[in-house]
Amino acid sequence: MTPCLSEITPLTSIPIIDKSIDVTILIDQIARASEEYSFFQIINHGVHQDLCDEMLNAVASFFQLQASEKACFTQNDTKDGRVFSFFLKDDGALSGKVSLWSEAFAYLWNPPKLVLVGDVSAVFAKEAGVLMDRLLRLLSRGIGLEDEYLKRLGNNPTYKAQANYYPPCPDPEKTLGLAVHTDILLLTLVLPSQVEGLQVIKDGKWMLVHAVPNAFCYRHPRPTRVVWMSVLSNGRYRACVIEP
Repeated sequence: MTPCLSEITPLTSIPIIDKSIDVTILIDQIARASEEYSFFQIINHGVHQDLCDEMLNAVASFFQLQASEKACFTQNDTKDGRVFSFFLKDDGALSGKVSLWSEAFAYLWNPPKLVLVGDVSAVFAKEAGVLMDRLLRLLSRGIGLEDEYLKRLGNNPTYKAQANYYPPCPDPEKTLGLAVHTDILLLTLVLPSQVEGLQVIKDGKWMLVHAVPNAFCYRHPRPTRVVWMSVLSNGRYRACVIEP
């Protein structure tokens, strides 16, 4: 199911949650947003705006490098990260797949490995990690569990980061930045740019997620792959289907 840009409507009701409010109200809002949308934006999250801007600028600079400068990151066995493109299967194509209009750089960030971005990645990883830990505690309490329960499910978890770059497209109706998907990770935080393009499915319809200044997007993983989230919440926390 591929969204048609002309048929996408603004999702004006998507939850925007202020992390600085009373914790009891905060837990209730996060639980409700997770049940109804599997997706929400969070503001006053504790990660400094200047740091977020620096991280986005550093990543943009990385993708502007010449292909020869990024060549060392295109090998699957590189330890510092990997640059790659996304594809869709297409039996009609000569190669059996069609490239999407994007480029990505995936790396481990605990400890951070994005050497070309510089020290900003280490600081950003630390502050975003604090936010992720806090969200796990709030999600635990939202389903009646103790604070540390969801966090304890993984012993020494692996933190992964991925930067997606979507260059300007002359005819966006004919391509996608990413294929329609749900995430398979325990918790996904997205630091978006202010260029709108992220879409989610709500009640069977594609909705545009408006860019909110200094906000992170949170979304739930695919329950068929991460069974514990669906089971422990008794089906209350669903997976979010997205397409940027």
